Amino acid sequence: MAIPILGVPSESVAVFIRFLYNSKCSEDELDQYGIHLLALSHVFLVPKLKQRCSKALAERYLKIDNVVDVLQLARLCDASDLYLKCLKMVYHNFKYVEKTEGWKFLQDHDPWLELQILQFIDETELRKKRTRRRREEQSLYLQLSEAMECLEHICTEGCTSVGPCDIEPTKNRGPCSKFATCRALQILIQHFATCKQRVHGQCSRCRRMWQLLKLHSSICAQPDLCRVPLCRQFKLKAREDKKGDEGKWKVLARKVVSAKAISSLSLPKRKRDEEALDAP
Repeated sequence: MAIPILGVPSESVAVFIRFLYNSKCSEDELDQYGIHLLALSHVFLVPKLKQRCSKALAERYLKIDNVVDVLQLARLCDASDLYLKCLKMVYHNFKYVEKTEGWKFLQDHDPWLELQILQFIDETELRKKRTRRRREEQSLYLQLSEAMECLEHICTEGCTSVGPCDIEPTKNRGPCSKFATCRALQILIQHFATCKQRVHGQCSRCRRMWQLLKLHSSICAQPDLCRVPLCRQFKLKAREDKKGDEGKWKVLARKVVSAKAISSLSLPKRKRDEEALDAP
């Protein structure tokens, strides 16, 4: 009794039947009949062959001019890995894909799939923007964390040109590990100490220094022992302040501390150990 299998070449059916008996299928056969074998393995529930076909099509068969056709087949055959690979190829090459005959056919006959593809592109763009924004924010918080470390270092130990009020800066001191940030902060401190517009809030550089001192106070856990100027005063003012500004500073302080912790965890163990030894 013959069982007709329509819609696929007879050669691909022969390859499929041989696979059912010996679980073998050559790379050449996958290259030649991969599309048809994927459909057969889905219809007759042969997951091992289906997985091999999906992988082979994704790695060797998929091209810009046929990606829409493979995408439609992957959706019909519930081949999720191949479907996602097709979507990513469409996303990265959309201006070329939309010129293909497959895309034009899709627009005329399968608007629902077209909508899914466009939604995937929009969601991918939004994720990229969110990721880029998070990285930029993380970089800013890390810069602030480094500035806090340098500020405490300068006010506690002193550095090349600025030090605590009761200690002269050591002129022979070599550049510290965060020299660029430390040097810029020393210049800002020197300006802050002599600027005549500081009290009136007309100097942008002085306002930046006030903000750094305020942020340090929001982070510092030992204001009574801290040698950073105005740390204790800012703490006392924060307790008396009834406005909502203090909440914003606390949120910023948590983000700065969190960024530093995440950055430390991402470092190799040896470097983490070295930074722990260098820490005061």
